[in-house]
Amino acid sequence: MTDTPAPHPTAAPYGTPDAPRLAVRGEAHLVVDPEIARIGITVTARGKDRRTALDDLTRRNTTALDLVRSYGDAVERLQTGTFSLTPELKEKGRGERIHAYHGRIHLTADLTDFTALGELTTQLADLDLTHVDGPTWTLRPDSPAHRQARRQAVHEAVRRAREYAEALGTTLAALVELADLGTETPEPLHPAAHTRTLTHPKTDAAPAPLDLEPERQHIHAQVDARFTLHPPTL
Repeated sequence: MTDTPAPHPTAAPYGTPDAPRLAVRGEAHLVVDPEIARIGITVTARGKDRRTALDDLTRRNTTALDLVRSYGDAVERLQTGTFSLTPELKEKGRGERIHAYHGRIHLTADLTDFTALGELTTQLADLDLTHVDGPTWTLRPDSPAHRQARRQAVHEAVRRAREYAEALGTTLAALVELADLGTETPEPLHPAAHTRTLTHPKTDAAPAPLDLEPERQHIHAQVDARFTLHPPTL
């Protein structure tokens, strides 16, 4: 006959009279200035034959890239997205006859110097067959604002827990668990209201720079915290 080992005691999930458990949520909401302004640049071309359309697209793409690069350190990142060269078929006639070719290249530029943003945006929009969308305002993923929001959420959780303990005439004993519910920058309620599509007619004079006001960013952080209390006298 073998002895059956005694089961290990398990911790009570809701605390005990000797170690009451308290659960609270801490939240933080910050409103901060953006760190990055992102604009989308679409360069297009159209030609009767493939080579003409491709040559025009290459030339306009180079012009747009050179213009963005001329702003130096004000541009943190410049990257090329999609490229397409699509034939347009004639609507009438027999067979598949090509009427023209349409070319398109999409670029994305991230700027950290907002004083240069309005000037660059209008100069890009003044180029032939070039469309500019934006700006979209955002923070860097490693922005100190996220860390500040998380710290404030933890401090808020501890403050609330102490208030509950004080209401019971006792104090906190130990932290049992701290759960991060995430830190996020919510999208604007109406993104289209903050996006401009710019196309300027060609004139001899340079276009006046746009006055673009940065959109303030809302940062939220939440944590769930669980504490044990010293037994209160009820």
